[in-house]
Amino acid sequence: MKIAILGCGAAGSVFAGYLKLGGADDIVLVDINKAHMDKVSKDGLILRTPEGEFHTEGYKTANSASDIGIVDIAIIMVKATQTEAVLEASMACIGPDTVVATLQNGLGNDEKVKKYVPAKRVIFGCGNIGTELPEPGVCVAKPIAGINMFIGPAEKSENNDKAGAYLENCFAKGGLSPKYYDDVRPQIWKKATSNAGFNTVCAVLRLKIKEVYALSDGVALVWQIWKEASDVAEALGIPGIWEFMQEQMPGLIRDLGDYYPSMAQDVLMHHRQTEVIVLTGAISDYGKKVGVATPTCDVLTQVIKALQASYDVQYK
Repeated sequence: MKIAILGCGAAGSVFAGYLKLGGADDIVLVDINKAHMDKVSKDGLILRTPEGEFHTEGYKTANSASDIGIVDIAIIMVKATQTEAVLEASMACIGPDTVVATLQNGLGNDEKVKKYVPAKRVIFGCGNIGTELPEPGVCVAKPIAGINMFIGPAEKSENNDKAGAYLENCFAKGGLSPKYYDDVRPQIWKKATSNAGFNTVCAVLRLKIKEVYALSDGVALVWQIWKEASDVAEALGIPGIWEFMQEQMPGLIRDLGDYYPSMAQDVLMHHRQTEVIVLTGAISDYGKKVGVATPTCDVLTQVIKALQASYDVQYK
């Protein structure tokens, strides 16, 4: 199958590397980062994982999806704030049988995709993987132990199941532990809840995960976000999030403790827009819809929005 990855920052590049290791031989990487695309086109992509460093090559690259041709699977990996703009700019590569997969962080990404593509050709999911892009042509993967790639259909269909099975197979052969679910929503909520906690608090406190965990007030904020998210999910008919997060905390600290999560990287290192609107912001929005109070998510969402709106005048 021909795959286009629309957005090849840290996560998109890591997913591309695993897919290539797993046997996907026709992958087009699309990103506006010309230095990164030029490096991959010339020298291939280096994927650094806990198992070692892998040099993958044979990718096609482009700065736009307008002239790459129709693909079988288009994987959306841009930040959630850019999803609709990228879809509008990429419709030339999405044919009548193309399946669009959003493997982005956060909640509600599938709803955005379904504005452009029918649900019978939409799959969604996420990876439970820390990612970094330290330099052009080099990406770093830090997968959580256990199942670490979750995929499912927006609506059961032959196209969706075929594409989902192909991605599951390639990710598995590439070294991840993926699973294709009939209903992937519980997994999306578990990942988004986890991300919302440490992403937001690490960004606000300017700390790594293990440093937040070591502070009683810091980790208390994480638990408050997680409790609000679990209450909202319960009201939406998705139980078990609170119990899951209690089980996951030791593994998160062990596997990702020495790591600035993506929102912290955005705020501290790159001064760019974050994905807060699909993390704590989305929890707040869903909470309003189902009548569940989310005071911690409400306030921290406002703090992150204020931070990302004032980079140019902040104290250095």
